[in-house]
Amino acid sequence: MGQGEASARGTTMEGDCLSCIKYLMFVFNFLIFLGGSFLLGVGVWVLVDPTGFREIVAANPLLFTGVYIILGMGGMLFLLGFLGCCGAIRENKCLLLFFFMLILLIFLAELAAAILAFIFREHLTREYFTKELKRHYQGYNNSDVFTSTWNAIMTTFDCCGVNSPEDFKDSLFRMINPNHMVPEACCQRASQTGELVYISQEQCLSGSMMFRNNKGCYSAVVDYFELYIYVAGALAIVVLTIELFAMVFAMCLFRGIQ
Repeated sequence: MGQGEASARGTTMEGDCLSCIKYLMFVFNFLIFLGGSFLLGVGVWVLVDPTGFREIVAANPLLFTGVYIILGMGGMLFLLGFLGCCGAIRENKCLLLFFFMLILLIFLAELAAAILAFIFREHLTREYFTKELKRHYQGYNNSDVFTSTWNAIMTTFDCCGVNSPEDFKDSLFRMINPNHMVPEACCQRASQTGELVYISQEQCLSGSMMFRNNKGCYSAVVDYFELYIYVAGALAIVVLTIELFAMVFAMCLFRGIQ
């Protein structure tokens, strides 16, 4: 009799534990679902907004790329939240297994990205970027992805070269444009009647320090993103921890479903 009561009590506790995991997983994934829906809504609104915000974003390649990153993240979170909610509330082993595999793939991809970033960290040095700039930057050929990306960076952050305008000495750009000391993207601009225009493009291209941006882009970008880098690092740790708990919850619920 004692053994039967103990067994029944153990079964009840196990059932209560599984029920707790089930509803915790549902609430957790519902929040993920809402977050994904919000990001999708923001991304779609920016792309279709008729008030002109779309033109502002489209004019800045970095912002335009960011919109598609937001859409991708929103879609991924939306799908994960949906699968997690349905799998938990319906106790569907197939959905839970699919949710677990998807989370595992994302986790492994993030882990691989972190390892690759550590292995190739030397490619993020000033010397590497300077060498690449000298070898590949063409100046005015916006059909070239490398050149157009650098033009977007220099105009967005009001900078010139990797370290300074001196980086264009002995470069491919100077070979193609021997009469220009720096590219047009390095020239200072001012707002006139709502538009940005060059202050003195001719003097800038001839090398006048007064009419060009003299700060290097490496320092400009690092200064701009310094706070965001630490926030992104903290968020990455939080996300990886959440993913680990999500996998544990999903597998516990999967194994507990009869």
